[in-house]
Amino acid sequence: MTRPALALGRGVLAGAALAASFGSLGVQLGFAILAIGVIGMAHGASDLAVVPPPKRRSFLALYGGVSLICLAWWSAFPAIALPLFLIASALHFAAEEDAAISRLQRGALGVGLIAIPAVLHPRGYEALLTLAGGMPVPSPVLAALIAAGGVAGGLLFLRAGRRRDPLLAITTAALFLLPPLVGFSVGFLLLHALPQTDERRRRMGCASHRAYLRRTGPILGAAVLLAGLVVTLFLHVEASGIRGLFAAIAALAMPHLLVTPAFGRDRTHGRPLWPRNRQGSYRVPLPRIPPTMIPPRREGATP
Repeated sequence: MTRPALALGRGVLAGAALAASFGSLGVQLGFAILAIGVIGMAHGASDLAVVPPPKRRSFLALYGGVSLICLAWWSAFPAIALPLFLIASALHFAAEEDAAISRLQRGALGVGLIAIPAVLHPRGYEALLTLAGGMPVPSPVLAALIAAGGVAGGLLFLRAGRRRDPLLAITTAALFLLPPLVGFSVGFLLLHALPQTDERRRRMGCASHRAYLRRTGPILGAAVLLAGLVVTLFLHVEASGIRGLFAAIAALAMPHLLVTPAFGRDRTHGRPLWPRNRQGSYRVPLPRIPPTMIPPRREGATP
């Protein structure tokens, strides 16, 4: 993506986030569905592409099984499913950060995406989790989230200053200032989903984001339809749509968090075992031959 296009995209996102912040909960929910459930889902749509073909059948079976279990759990025990999902998400956000960054800073990002919105909007944050989990959030838990969010936010601002990273500073400020649903959506996109989408695109050998979307489009479309169906089904339980949004995201995110790393990555180097080239065929890395083992070329030999 070119710099002008990137700047334009970020500008559109900022304008839409500000507009949604002054809207009703329904408007903020719509923004979150678009940001998280459509744009942000693009990085998970390539899960199948990073799995070696011989393992895809078992991968799909396990992926679908985890998703169905997650939906059943959210339907029967949302108050238990919610904290487990938040903890798993924080761990995932931290694990997907650059390994060169310290564990403390990676942990700050994982915790910060979840907890920073609670710092300046405790009542709105509490109301959001109450709708999602079906029961009030205990005061000690809310206080712990506020404290964790404050510490994580401070660490992220410190990192942004040391690295002279205005995007991280602005996104962290958005997590603090915007309403929780909008702030998380912006932070999730800019600090996790979009960077991971770009990383997946490079690993798959796609020359552009358009090529990446052509490869992942059918799966992304199916995921969006599934998420819409889940939200609709949960409306009879919780009319605002918040619980349906959380359940839909969890049903798609938990197998992405738990199943994909076991199938699609080399455990030593954190890279997919079978990356593709631009033509779509699989690249199998060849062993490197030391120069001393290459026989000298004879004069007059045909190359």
